[in-house]
Amino acid sequence: MAKAERTQTKSTGKKESPKVGSILITQPRPETEKSPYFDLAKKYEVNLAFHPFIRVEGLSGKDFRKQRIDVAEHTAIIFNSRNAVDHFFRICEELKVKVSQEMKYFCVTEAVALYLQKFILYRKRKVFFSPDGSTDGLLEVIGKHKHNEKFILPTSDNGKNDIAQFLAGHNIQFSEATLYRMVSNDIGPIMKEHHDMIVFFSPFSVQTLFDYDPEFKQNGTLIGAFGPTTSKAIEDAGLRLDIKAPAPNAPSMVSALEKYLVDLKK
Repeated sequence: MAKAERTQTKSTGKKESPKVGSILITQPRPETEKSPYFDLAKKYEVNLAFHPFIRVEGLSGKDFRKQRIDVAEHTAIIFNSRNAVDHFFRICEELKVKVSQEMKYFCVTEAVALYLQKFILYRKRKVFFSPDGSTDGLLEVIGKHKHNEKFILPTSDNGKNDIAQFLAGHNIQFSEATLYRMVSNDIGPIMKEHHDMIVFFSPFSVQTLFDYDPEFKQNGTLIGAFGPTTSKAIEDAGLRLDIKAPAPNAPSMVSALEKYLVDLKK
């Protein structure tokens, strides 16, 4: 398999600020031109390339049934992504499972919580979310409601889950329900182009990079990560993490990128 072509600047012994002219976002291109990513690109004159490193494939209702999880026996569900929301309700519809109106929903961000409006009468349900959009914030909220609750935790078919470790460590009743799997996309064409920065949103995307090029060297490439598990995957791979979100002063990846670009000009 061909390796990624990289254009690197030889060291002159002087410390120079990295120049950011092109950023690779490892997610699909936004469907609307009103996305804040495009405002960012125009404001700071950077080129953005969008290419999802992974895709999500849902498990069938038949495969889910093999896990012997009875939704009706649970009182709460934890959603750490829109994918989890989509596939949970897809499975329920496929298996004709009726979700109780008393079900409580715990979401990693307010955006994910609001996304529930596609499937439930939002104002008539008990919906909670992390105040700062972080996993730690979500765990704090769960900790306040853990008594007498039995949670469903939708997951993919691979990788460690910080939320599952927290629930188990605090003796909280839960069922880990595999609803979908992560599959690597072909990233060969996009990695043959030069990018000053690559931004990751999932540990699986980091894995895809090294599946494509096991000998990948960061050199001068800047790396950004959204979420604590993604950040950890980057650092565990021996890469330097330059931009990290969410953060107190940068709740989104767009705001983290903007802060970095502003700091470069100082």
